[in-house]
Amino acid sequence: MTDFRQKALDYHAFPKPGKISVEISKPAETAKDLSLAYSPGVAEPVREIAADPENAYKYTAKGNLVAVISNGTAILGLGNLGPLASKPVMEGKALLFKRFAGLDSVDIEVKHRTTEEFIQTVESIADTFGGINLEDIKAPECFEIERELIERCNVPVFHDDQHGTAIVTAAGLINALEVQGKDIADAHIVCMGAGAAAVACMELLIKCGAQRENIYMLDRNGVIHTRRDDLNEYKALFANNTDKRTLEDVITDADVFVGVSGPDVLPAEAIKLMAPNPVIFACSNPDPEIKPELAHATRQDLVMGTGRSDYPNQVNNVLCFPFIFRGALDVRATRINDEMKVAAVDAIRSLAKEPVPQEVLTASGYDALEFGKDYVIPKPMDPRLLPRVARAVAVAAVESGVARIELPENYMLQD
Repeated sequence: MTDFRQKALDYHAFPKPGKISVEISKPAETAKDLSLAYSPGVAEPVREIAADPENAYKYTAKGNLVAVISNGTAILGLGNLGPLASKPVMEGKALLFKRFAGLDSVDIEVKHRTTEEFIQTVESIADTFGGINLEDIKAPECFEIERELIERCNVPVFHDDQHGTAIVTAAGLINALEVQGKDIADAHIVCMGAGAAAVACMELLIKCGAQRENIYMLDRNGVIHTRRDDLNEYKALFANNTDKRTLEDVITDADVFVGVSGPDVLPAEAIKLMAPNPVIFACSNPDPEIKPELAHATRQDLVMGTGRSDYPNQVNNVLCFPFIFRGALDVRATRINDEMKVAAVDAIRSLAKEPVPQEVLTASGYDALEFGKDYVIPKPMDPRLLPRVARAVAVAAVESGVARIELPENYMLQD
């Protein structure tokens, strides 16, 4: 672990600090080049944009530019360490946007005194970008921040900790239930955790067919139920009218366990109580709610997913957020709506059922992969994710009326 820590620090420090840089995209070698790039040539696109703001997509990098914005109040599993400490993570998101979807990205870390001040700061700069990725903002403030920015901004705003996690979880979970011979409409689901990711995951599962009354959510105080008086408005959405109070109560005969909480909070004794052929997605990082080795030793009939790359079925946001923004920006969507999220779920889960190319096997370190208990979610290095998810999202944006331009001809169609 000490060796890995030093390798991580060296990776970020050398050969120059950080993970991103700015490059120019036009010639700038001669006096003529500079006269076009700046004065006097730059005046011409300025006039065109002043006459029609949509021309910013034609004459600037706006249409390929995402802002990754945080206040550092919920950094990975490290908590509220402040805006500056979040910068390595935000640079990391920028790296992933570029690596997987060819999108340029700028990280922005915001200091603020109130939630409204943060909202106003982001609203004021939003038109610079084609889209805004919110990151590592704690609940429940993150819900209000995203909701307000969606209404105030003319570009898509997406809190990846909520919706990226939800999309990949839903895609993998529906596939896992299919492998287990079950349907999401009938599944009894236990969710350990009640923060941003948990609420978003459960809401999206409902949009994908789960029944709200079949979902039991737990926080630090146990089962969320209607007789509790300590619930915020987001937890209250999942308050069951039930006498069940403990994990053992709700997990008895449950089909699904989704963990977005903390390490080692799911005892082996609890999963013994689950229904036959259960699905467990223990997504706490780096240490899951139950170690896969213990889970498999306890139940041989389960499908297991985690947030880790060293076990099968990794729930990894990189499977969706770069491609969702790619599709949204390419049709100049004003928002990322539920139709686009569900389209991403369907595209991701469909891909897992197709034969896996050799290049993906090689990159992932596998000799073979096929749809089943150990492969219900595509691998992050699968190049098919970009065209499949981006196109599905773009089509959904057009069909749901939030796109400002029509789908480009032959957009992301594969040979």
